[in-house]
Amino acid sequence: MSSSFGRLFRVTTFGESHGPGVGAVIDGCPPGLPLDEEVIQRDLDRRRPGQSSLTTARQEADRVEILSGVEGGRTLGTPIALLVRNQDQRPGDYADLAAAPRPSHADFTVEQKYGLRPASGGGRSSARETVGRVAAGAVAARWLQAVCGVEVVAWVEQVATLGPAQVDPATLTRLQVDAHATRCPDPRLADAMSEAIAAAQADGDSVGGVIGAVCRGAPSGWGEPVFDKLEAMLAHAMLSLPATKGFEIGSGFGGAALRGSVHNDAFVARDGGGLGTATNRSGGVQGGISNGEPITFRVAFKPPATIARPQRTAGYDGTEVDLIGKGRHDPCVLPRAVPIVEAMAALVLADLALIQRARR
Repeated sequence: MSSSFGRLFRVTTFGESHGPGVGAVIDGCPPGLPLDEEVIQRDLDRRRPGQSSLTTARQEADRVEILSGVEGGRTLGTPIALLVRNQDQRPGDYADLAAAPRPSHADFTVEQKYGLRPASGGGRSSARETVGRVAAGAVAARWLQAVCGVEVVAWVEQVATLGPAQVDPATLTRLQVDAHATRCPDPRLADAMSEAIAAAQADGDSVGGVIGAVCRGAPSGWGEPVFDKLEAMLAHAMLSLPATKGFEIGSGFGGAALRGSVHNDAFVARDGGGLGTATNRSGGVQGGISNGEPITFRVAFKPPATIARPQRTAGYDGTEVDLIGKGRHDPCVLPRAVPIVEAMAALVLADLALIQRARR
């Protein structure tokens, strides 16, 4: 199983959904970075369950402990171990599911691959694993902002058929994103999205949607062609997240309908010197390398697989059964997935930034 990501800024996550705890080990964070637990906690609080009626009822404080790699409020350059202890485990919720794989969950495929599977919850396939990603991503984001002046902001762009949200990626802040429980900063849509999520929950069902993101301040030159292009690494990072089903950068699939004469980003002289582009359909990346423009992308999330209504399916022995999802799950993952998307983007950019610095 591959539980590590990155090369110079390398992160390994650990832990299962209903085990004693989850977390991450960061290897390669440069020394001297001001860091304490509260820096990490702010992002974990945005991801944690139980934030509102739109999220899972599981109650976890998600308090992070820094076990190594930080002394006197600064990173040492040695591995940083981050631990979040699980407090609200309920493995008994899954006892009735041992005989049948849940529809669209990883139960069947994990058992086929490893010959066994966790007895409760989704184990490493659960979104609980993303606690470690967010904790590590908070450290990466801290370094990116302090050293490179780079900021990552994500938002809920679409829920079911509602969207896309109209935002200004150049000025949007996390404070604006967090102002509504849906994390959609478009007031025309936020309440309707909330109602759609609540309606699905009341029906014992779930909904999916799309998260948009922008990375501002990245200089030109980041990305490693040909196989580790910037957009390829972002796609790798985003599609490794639970429930993701699509990734697009810049104009994305919509650009396929345009002619080159319309789609091309013409170069212009910047006021402060150097070149920029008049438009940004490339999404800040050309030839797999950042061009200095904002890096914009979108990630599609499917409806959560666990629903509270009967589903006709088959057990491991082939017998047809009516399965009702148990446990505590989000009717829509998007509001809590926003900081997870930001974290993975920060991990990609921190790694590529260090690679470029090493080259120079």
